[in-house]
Amino acid sequence: MTLDILMQYFTKYGGIAIFVIVLLEYLNLPGFPAGVIMPLAGIWAAKGNIAFLPALLITVAAGLTGSLILYYLGYKGGELFLQKYLNKFPKQRPVIEEKLAWIRQRGSIGIFFSKLIPMIRTLVSIPAGVSKMNLIQYTVSSTLGIFVWNLFFVGAGYFMGDAVLNYFM
Repeated sequence: MTLDILMQYFTKYGGIAIFVIVLLEYLNLPGFPAGVIMPLAGIWAAKGNIAFLPALLITVAAGLTGSLILYYLGYKGGELFLQKYLNKFPKQRPVIEEKLAWIRQRGSIGIFFSKLIPMIRTLVSIPAGVSKMNLIQYTVSSTLGIFVWNLFFVGAGYFMGDAVLNYFM
């Protein structure tokens, strides 16, 4: 998928396209990284196709939805889901095991800061679910972290335009 195709999706489907593409990114599925998707939403807003605040809120809602899905899978599937996931993505084992320990030690603050670290921000939801972290605490800390992350990238696209894509790509 090229940047032009992404923009065509944004133009054709509007906020729904932003939501779906950001959701897929937060589910840690292959595709474009946040450094491309979020600025595109900001660029699209700067061009007047959507207001900035709705664009930001759509990305936050999509990010939280993806995070909650992974949290739920970790919570319900627990160790079984974690083992299957790690068998499929063995290189992520050290990160996830480290995050499990970190979440147990730091709780909500750990989730918040994890949402600000590339790669880890999408993976941390699984160990949070596996460790049965309180859902309200998880949701609040995730939302705040997602908001800060997305504000930075959507804002960069909004204020810096197409030049931001050269920086993040």
